Amino acid sequence: MIFTMDVGNTNIKTALFDGTEMKQYWRVSTSKSYTSDEYGLILSGLFRHEGYDMRDVEGIIMSSVVPTVNFTLEHMCQNYFGKTPMMVAPGIRTGINLRYENPRELGSDRIANAVAAQAEYGGPCVFIDFGTATTFGAIDAQGAFAGGCICPGLKLTSDALVTGTAKLPRFELVKPDHVIGRTTLTNLQSGLIYGYIGQVHYLVQRMRRELNAPNAFVVATGGMARLVVQEDSVINKLDGILTLKGLRLIYERNR
Repeated sequence: MIFTMDVGNTNIKTALFDGTEMKQYWRVSTSKSYTSDEYGLILSGLFRHEGYDMRDVEGIIMSSVVPTVNFTLEHMCQNYFGKTPMMVAPGIRTGINLRYENPRELGSDRIANAVAAQAEYGGPCVFIDFGTATTFGAIDAQGAFAGGCICPGLKLTSDALVTGTAKLPRFELVKPDHVIGRTTLTNLQSGLIYGYIGQVHYLVQRMRRELNAPNAFVVATGGMARLVVQEDSVINKLDGILTLKGLRLIYERNR
């Protein structure tokens, strides 16, 4: 079995694969204060709860956008799995052409998303990862990663709005029934969420034009994706484990 880890700013998404089949999926909070033993005990408890043995894992692959926790997680893998994780880093074989001016600047999670999107949906294709930041990527008709764009995520935007103003209250990210709200709370919710949906719609349509593919397939992943997918038909599919699928593919291409 292969264990995949996608280390994000808020959560660490993990999945256990047996061949191409995902057997289990877990999320763990990303904490810079956790030790390798704390992460190890959390994961060992999750493995035991589902009837798996960590020592049955034959390989581990990890992507990370939080370099400060990488050393801790590598030691955890060595101590609890008995394996050194494969890291998605410059020089690793991806199987796709990365048409980026400096591929070393490209986040490892975006590389994994590109690999999975190209393998599962082909090109042209647009993939969107709704995390702490929302990242867009494009696969062109030749199956290469053509680039993309990045904007603040929904939660990050809401936090900035209330911390940067004196009187606006904190609010839950719940979509109201109407854009025209009659309370400060619903004004905040409708402005942020429906405004964000409009931003996503515009960016996807613009990317489709630049790809010369008006019907390019659009796949979304990430924790905040469901809020947008439910409202906007421009997104064709929600794939919650897109990044982890990409990590498994990269592992197979480098083993």
